[in-house]
Amino acid sequence: MKKCIISALVLTIFGLPTFSFADSRQSVESPKMVRDHMLENMRDHLLALTEIQQYLALEEYEKASTVAENRLGMSSLGGHGASHMARFMPAAMQQIGIQMHKSASRFATIVQESGLEGSTPKIAEGLAGVMQQCVACHSSYRVHP
Repeated sequence: MKKCIISALVLTIFGLPTFSFADSRQSVESPKMVRDHMLENMRDHLLALTEIQQYLALEEYEKASTVAENRLGMSSLGGHGASHMARFMPAAMQQIGIQMHKSASRFATIVQESGLEGSTPKIAEGLAGVMQQCVACHSSYRVHP
């Protein structure tokens, strides 16, 4: 907090530019319960990505693959309650979500196959494919009012 105040003062005193970013993402309206569930799912997705990276670092490919499929992949849709949230999402947001889940399932397979071959570039490319969908969605939509 103190550091932020000092930084703001320095910027003000020396007339350096300050940055203000307008949030141009499309707002997605939904009931509070749905919004909270959606945010909980996204936090779990982030946690799953972290676990996957930890397993990859330890070369525990089977565990990374299992987390990818069960927490992010197509197998995760039922557990996330995706069907009741989808009706509140714009069609393009739904498509990004579907592509993320499909990418995660593809990644789970890549990890199983490439881990045995020792192909780190294929694994990295597969994980990037999943995360690109996350970035696409978070760059385009927001669920907070």
